Amino acid sequence: MTSIKIMPAELRRERALLRRRRLAVLAGGWSVERPVSLKSGRAVSAALRRMALPHAFIDMSSDVDRDLRRRRVNLAFLTTHGSFGEDGRLQGLLDVRGVAYTGSGVRASALAMHKPSAKIIFEKAGIPVPPGRSIDARAVPVDPARGVPGPWVVKPASQGSAVGVEMVERAGDLARAVRRVARWEREVLVERRVRGTEITVGVLGDEALPVVEIIPKHAFYDYHSKYAPGGSRHVVPARIPAAASRDAQRWAVAAHRALGCRHVSRVDFIVDGRGRPWLLEVNTLPGLTDVSLLPDAARAAGLDFDGLVLTLLAMARRDGPRAA
Repeated sequence: MTSIKIMPAELRRERALLRRRRLAVLAGGWSVERPVSLKSGRAVSAALRRMALPHAFIDMSSDVDRDLRRRRVNLAFLTTHGSFGEDGRLQGLLDVRGVAYTGSGVRASALAMHKPSAKIIFEKAGIPVPPGRSIDARAVPVDPARGVPGPWVVKPASQGSAVGVEMVERAGDLARAVRRVARWEREVLVERRVRGTEITVGVLGDEALPVVEIIPKHAFYDYHSKYAPGGSRHVVPARIPAAASRDAQRWAVAAHRALGCRHVSRVDFIVDGRGRPWLLEVNTLPGLTDVSLLPDAARAAGLDFDGLVLTLLAMARRDGPRAA
């Protein structure tokens, strides 16, 4: 099992360095994932208060650039999810403003958010992903599943938190499902549904955290299962074969590197009946709520929530602002 240890002297030194920065937690925004983002942001803010680290809490609006300049922010902890906050656009603004920030940069954020692009990169890296195809919902083909064996998962191309996802068993229902999912986004991804054990692997820095098994209350790990109290149960370490755990950790780090992620990511898999993990997606800004997966994985590796927050801030501080 991964073990992450931070010495007390190092923690004190990092806190002293961070007190010299103009720190802000960025949360909220206007995507459908706004409520989750605010919960993550409040959890991070509470951790910073416990560590006596002065900071601003910015509930993002269209005036976020003004807020950053007014508060003279030079280090941002991002707890933003979904459109603008996680897809590279906010990261681009911060780069232009010379603000260091936690999480991946523009390119990795945009690629991870756009699932069809990410799948191409994973396939080229030799990482197993379910077969799938991208469809423009303005012209749904007669056979939306062409080349993709069923049953199927239909999902918007660029949404997170399982927003808009539908499971389809019969080919005759697929076109209608594509049209319903297209209410969220015009581009739709149709994938083969892999049945098995749902797991996730956090990557911190360039190191895989312990594998977490997800037992959702519903038929799959949907929005309710992710964020409602009691919506799912997390088991660490996951109850899967040791070889499957090693493969998932290896492929999680490979996916993190293939996209060009930095600091942190969370990589979701399904382990099929043969013990083979299939990569579903990479989250570049994992949730940090009291029911989120990444904090559970970090705790299993010996890093409590405050230590996780401090570690991510230390990574961002050391990287510094990116060139515009």
